[in-house]
Amino acid sequence: MTLGVLAVLAMAFIMFAGFWTDWLWFRSVAFSSVFTTTLWTKIGLFAVFGLLMAGAVGFNIWLAHRLRPPLSAMSVEQQSLDRYRMSVAPYKKWLLLGIAAIVGLIAGASAAGQWKTWLMYVNGVPFGQKDPQFGLDVSFYTFDLPWYRFLLGFGFAAVVLSVIAAVVVHYLYGGLRVTSPGARATAAATGHLSVLLGLFVTFKAVAYWLDRYGLAVKSSDFKAADNWTGLRYVDANAYLPAKTILVAIAAICALLFFATLWRRTWQLPVIGFGLMVLSAILIGGLYPAIVQKFQVQPNEQAKESPYVEKNIEATRNAYGIANAEVKDYPGTGSNTDHAKLRADADTTASIRLLDPNIVSPAFQQLQQVKGYYGFPATLAVDRYKGQDTVIGLRELNLAGIPKNNWINDHFRYTHGYGVVAAKGTEVTKNGDPVFIQSDLPSKGEFGTGNAFKQQIYYGEQTKQYSIVGGPQKELDYSDDKGEKETSYTGKSGVSLDNPINRAAYALSFSEPQILYSGAIGDGSRILYNRTPKERVEAVAPWLTIDGAAYPAVVDGRIQWIVDAYTTTNGYPYASRTTLGDSTADSLTNSQRAVVAQENRVNYIRNSVKATVDAYDGTIKLYQWDTQDPVLKTWMKAFPGTVKAKSEIPKALIDHMRYPQDLYKVQRELLTRYHVTDAQTFLSGSEVWAVPDDPTTKTGSAVPPYYLSMKMPGQKEQAFSLTTTFTPNGRDNLSAFMAVNADPGTPDYGKIRILKLPTSTPVDGPKQVQSKFNSKPEIAQEINILSRGDSQVEYGNLLTVPLDDGLLNVEPVYVKGGGLKYPTLRKVLVTYGGQTAFEDTLEKALNVVFGAEAPSAPTTPTTPTTPPGEGTTTPPGTQDPTVKAALSDAQKAIEAAEKARQAGDWTAFGKAQDDIKAALQRAVDAEAKLTAPKPAG
Repeated sequence: MTLGVLAVLAMAFIMFAGFWTDWLWFRSVAFSSVFTTTLWTKIGLFAVFGLLMAGAVGFNIWLAHRLRPPLSAMSVEQQSLDRYRMSVAPYKKWLLLGIAAIVGLIAGASAAGQWKTWLMYVNGVPFGQKDPQFGLDVSFYTFDLPWYRFLLGFGFAAVVLSVIAAVVVHYLYGGLRVTSPGARATAAATGHLSVLLGLFVTFKAVAYWLDRYGLAVKSSDFKAADNWTGLRYVDANAYLPAKTILVAIAAICALLFFATLWRRTWQLPVIGFGLMVLSAILIGGLYPAIVQKFQVQPNEQAKESPYVEKNIEATRNAYGIANAEVKDYPGTGSNTDHAKLRADADTTASIRLLDPNIVSPAFQQLQQVKGYYGFPATLAVDRYKGQDTVIGLRELNLAGIPKNNWINDHFRYTHGYGVVAAKGTEVTKNGDPVFIQSDLPSKGEFGTGNAFKQQIYYGEQTKQYSIVGGPQKELDYSDDKGEKETSYTGKSGVSLDNPINRAAYALSFSEPQILYSGAIGDGSRILYNRTPKERVEAVAPWLTIDGAAYPAVVDGRIQWIVDAYTTTNGYPYASRTTLGDSTADSLTNSQRAVVAQENRVNYIRNSVKATVDAYDGTIKLYQWDTQDPVLKTWMKAFPGTVKAKSEIPKALIDHMRYPQDLYKVQRELLTRYHVTDAQTFLSGSEVWAVPDDPTTKTGSAVPPYYLSMKMPGQKEQAFSLTTTFTPNGRDNLSAFMAVNADPGTPDYGKIRILKLPTSTPVDGPKQVQSKFNSKPEIAQEINILSRGDSQVEYGNLLTVPLDDGLLNVEPVYVKGGGLKYPTLRKVLVTYGGQTAFEDTLEKALNVVFGAEAPSAPTTPTTPTTPPGEGTTTPPGTQDPTVKAALSDAQKAIEAAEKARQAGDWTAFGKAQDDIKAALQRAVDAEAKLTAPKPAG
């Protein structure tokens, strides 16, 4: 008995520990109302629907037993069940309670999982928009209909379980017979089961009625668009009237079942049920198929156009792309004023040479300082003092500490230290980043020493728990004078002062040392849930979290900024998208993936901007979209959790930006929904695609890029998020899209699309990259740069509209030659058919636009002719000797590549010699042509 009691107490404490630690954590972050509201909602739903299900099933078991026939009336078949009845009789009350309890627990647990549906239903705020078919507010579909469907499903489950239970009891006690002659059921059993079946058919009538509205949010296969949502011609003209007719048939059938209470015969209800099933097949299945085959398919565009227009309008509204501005743009560059082109290149955009996806190793090698620090693989792009900046935090890397043990991992090494930032548009002569904040302790433009809190206790790489503030000192940082120690003084974390808390966390983290370790004492606090995304997701479980949190120094504090979305999949007529697929690109990994509450959605808003303090973990949620009814609904459900937009500090707004994942969802939808004409939409002639990233071999979509630039018509540069489109199935460019990503400007969030002509193809990213690689002189330079253990890495291919043309810029990095990180070595630039490959961006722009001669031409064949004038290649290349030499060089390059792939290094070396010889012939021939002629 003692062991049994101890086992029960242990199980109880295990259950208590999970609850208690959750409560302590929510209280520590000042979001206890989220915990209590969620908890009480779950408990309420569990209790109400658990009792309803238990009561329904238990009542029908009791009623079936109460309506059993007398033993004298039982048949031989039923008498054979005596031993079962006798074994059940002593425990029938307990059996009744046990069955009712089991189904009640299952139903209650299922209902508790619907807490979001319930809160949205009771707190729903009108959208102020009506669906085009039924004229109902959109809130009916997003907030009400899901709850009605849950109630209907619960009703079906209760009736089905009751029927099963009643049939078993009636059979066990003689109310139903299978093999005995005479009546198969007693009058009482017939009446009981008829009522239950009548309820089932009644629920079916309600289901048919709700199905009518469900057509507005139903997804279907349609060649015009993937994940099509809403009514089409066959839905409005066949399924909708069919559902209405089936409602009436089901209601009549239900009445026939109820009438069995008086008629005591199954004949009419069985006939009625059969007719209902037949009607469902003929009216609900065959008739719509006939309409589709003989009315829609012969003239599909005319029939479907009105419904396509509704879908286009709803989809554009639901994804916030209705106001996207589409303009025609030549894309070929017709301006011949070379000086103006060169000047405009500097003012149109601040070309970011520092690729945040490549330079992390440079930050790691130049600014890591100690092995137990690390930077994320992808750094962030921000703005400081009007310039684009690449920024990263020096976070803790436990894998790099001298010795891993429990004390070191959780007490001694607890945090990272310092901000590192570099100019996005500049590099040193050696190709290294130009740091504006660096060293340890961090100093520079953001401040020095104690000017701001530099310790990073909360970050994207900080996933382990730490115990701070107690007798065990922490390592703060190391410098030339030795190690500096500190003790955490923040208010975050949960106190471990009392033994109950320690025992609960020892159990939760499966670490018994927490219970008795001497390293824990007065003031000890445990920090966990330390990544910004998981902290925001925990306090706002109704939000979908963007995949890329980013740091900023705001008013002397390091803040993580987290974009969060409200979503729903119940917006009528708006086509659905899968967040995981739409937001995936060549940079997406497990850390940068969107944290989705609902993966398939058809409505999204960046409704909340959240911050997490890197030192004390303070979480703040700010209302960003003040018109979003979904956010207003959740703010009613969780009052006080989201601060007003007016409370956002100006210094914080300066570092906010348009979120990447929202932009990627919108660009995916705009591949089709940039078209507003139904006929064009149905023809599919204007379908675009997001191109693959040409700088990688993954086949994944090109990521959008942040940079400061101005679109045609804009007077000043604005921090923007940009992308390109190609025609579906082709590689040339079809459009360029940018959104104003700077919240400090009036047109923040404004989407501008430049649509390129189809008659004059403009190179897309893949073609631009291919032309870079195929030019003999550039290929030779790349080949030289990649010799030995060196490795060439292509940076982000940035595209910028410039004077009716498109300027493409790509930094080229080299890793190797004794360095363990990539350095910027060359810059590729194209415009108007001209290409340059120079040491600096300035030189490359000079060469492409011909505004001035390059200071050090890379090869004799570097183009100097301005775009749009004369020949598109240097004059010397018209000489037959030069042309033949370059042709030989190209053939040698191709031979070298084939030899490399085949592993034939002898042939590879010979090809290298051939390349050098051919290029030397070209240089010699060019020198003869350009040599000054003798006087006279």
